[in-house]
Amino acid sequence: MARLKLPLPSPVIFQTSLEIRIEHINYGQHVSNDSYLRLAHEARLRWLKSAELSEIASDQKGLIMSDASLVYKAEARWGETFWVDLGVADLTTHSFDLIYLFRNEKGMEYARCKTAMVGFDYQTKKVAPLTEAYLKLIATRAQQ
Repeated sequence: MARLKLPLPSPVIFQTSLEIRIEHINYGQHVSNDSYLRLAHEARLRWLKSAELSEIASDQKGLIMSDASLVYKAEARWGETFWVDLGVADLTTHSFDLIYLFRNEKGMEYARCKTAMVGFDYQTKKVAPLTEAYLKLIATRAQQ
């Protein structure tokens, strides 16, 4: 069976740290698969907030996730801290992929995640071009 392979985020456009709380732990005593998506969401919102943006703007134009994928590298445990590195891939006029690297402070990888983000008009409920604000954020961060 072919295994999913996700690239490292390059360049890293944003970093944040997230504490692994007991609510993130499953019966196997490590971070659960659904928790990784919630943690990715938190990292994504922090990235947007760093530019005074959100997933939905006052004009109802925003982002919606169309798909997600996750590759596990090691078990993360309660009380540890993730460093999450974000990068952008496959940018088009209507969408982009966010790549997340979950690691510890020494660089040990726990997981990689990808979320496909699509421009969306929440008023008409239809796919829309990415707003200038999102495009500017991606371009500015990628050049730093």
